[in-house]
Amino acid sequence: MENQVNLAGMERQPTKTARLPKESLEKAVDQLNRISAEDYAKIMGMVNVCKREWRSILHKTPDDYEMKGWEDIYFPADDGVPLNGWYIPAKGGESDKLVIFNHALPMSRAGFQGHQGKPWSDYEAVEIDFVIQMKHLTDAGYNVLAYDIRNHGQSGEANNGVCGIGLLEWRDCVGVKKYVDNHPRLSKMKVALYSQCMGGCSQYVAIDKRPDLFANVACMCSPLVPSMRSIYQAFSELLGVSDYLDLLDFELVKVGGFTRDEMDPKRYTKNIKMPLLMWQVKDDAWVQNPGDAQATFDTIPSKDKELFWIEGTTHRFRDGYNYFGRQPERVIAFLDKYMK
Repeated sequence: MENQVNLAGMERQPTKTARLPKESLEKAVDQLNRISAEDYAKIMGMVNVCKREWRSILHKTPDDYEMKGWEDIYFPADDGVPLNGWYIPAKGGESDKLVIFNHALPMSRAGFQGHQGKPWSDYEAVEIDFVIQMKHLTDAGYNVLAYDIRNHGQSGEANNGVCGIGLLEWRDCVGVKKYVDNHPRLSKMKVALYSQCMGGCSQYVAIDKRPDLFANVACMCSPLVPSMRSIYQAFSELLGVSDYLDLLDFELVKVGGFTRDEMDPKRYTKNIKMPLLMWQVKDDAWVQNPGDAQATFDTIPSKDKELFWIEGTTHRFRDGYNYFGRQPERVIAFLDKYMK
């Protein structure tokens, strides 16, 4: 590459390198000075997982499943970023039970439309349908509040478009809980959380920072929560650039994001005390499971927790995120146990 870097010059920019140990920074500089243009493009492609130029659209609404009485809602995150969502009452009329439902990266509250072509199909050419999951919940007697996390769906842009895998988005989890707690009707309902993948990491950080705010949550479904170290290790091996992970951390910090270790959900689990149900793809091609998920699960101090595995597939998108849509019984039984 024609991109030789002087380490001393970098060290005069502490705002860009302060969170990188000196040894890691030195490795990053060495890797930058010897990486090929082709492999550097792959590294930047992995950086763009956390800073994309596109969003998932709302390719479905509750009308697609004839849910009645739903409405568009909007409220601020804890730092003022405008968030958009849906409130969907239970089938037959509003109940006294509410599920707060969030989503994964790079999705929206409606899911993911990889089946509709580029740019979404570059991830995987499949549909992920979260709206049918909301239908399962409302049919079972639950009201649903689903929302788009910042920089996703129809919610506001913030933080220069960077996704912090929870380290910025926790403010959205706090904002939605404050909205519920201050609402004349929703505040009287029993609350459960359905917080998945990046949304789950965000929820973990929110509970870590504001355990008081979430002390009254009855239970949490926590599907497909990953560590970014594991995801990036798996991606880098698939792309043949696993020798450049210190450079990856450096480039993540340069765009305003966080290092792999900073985005590790295990750092933020100590206050998760409510009953918890987690499920993961055991042979996930994009995450180093079962070890990664098991390690996170083991740090959660809840005395009533369960992890089960989706087996017979390597497809996180096609089979992991669609699990509840296809097989709702186990999840509904868990919610019923703690919400009824």
